[in-house]
Amino acid sequence: MRVSVHTALVSTSATGVAVPRRPTVREKEEPALAEEHYPDDLRYHPEHDWARIEGDTATFGITWYAQDSLGEVVFFDAPEVGTQVRKDEPYAEVESVKAVSDVFAPLSGEVIAVNEELEEHPELINEDPYGRGWLVRVRLADPSEADELMDAAAYRDLLQSQE
Repeated sequence: MRVSVHTALVSTSATGVAVPRRPTVREKEEPALAEEHYPDDLRYHPEHDWARIEGDTATFGITWYAQDSLGEVVFFDAPEVGTQVRKDEPYAEVESVKAVSDVFAPLSGEVIAVNEELEEHPELINEDPYGRGWLVRVRLADPSEADELMDAAAYRDLLQSQE
């Protein structure tokens, strides 16, 4: 996902002379491992899902890396309120212009809310994956499962090891 500045910002003119060029919008973006892409207050699952834990409930979503890898999200197939989700198992699907991908539950519990705004605006998953692009809220079955999730630093290490 990183762009080499040395190769990306120089092109060759018709006369064979290397000339600087303007970076594309994509090249101006922050590298995928930038700290602002992985908030410290979240816990991360190796399938690129996150959980924001507040007492006995958690909000789930997909990480910046996941939404960036998917490309433009066009549909979120949400579970119904009341659905039981199990840690490490798929509970929903996200469809993008590239593929349909399972979304994995970082923790077990009962779905108590679904982000209904995504029905009309699935692009919020790309635009604000940790805010308005949240997917579901879950009443946790076993809050101690959160001890098995990664913090932001460990998740960035995972991403770096996958490059």
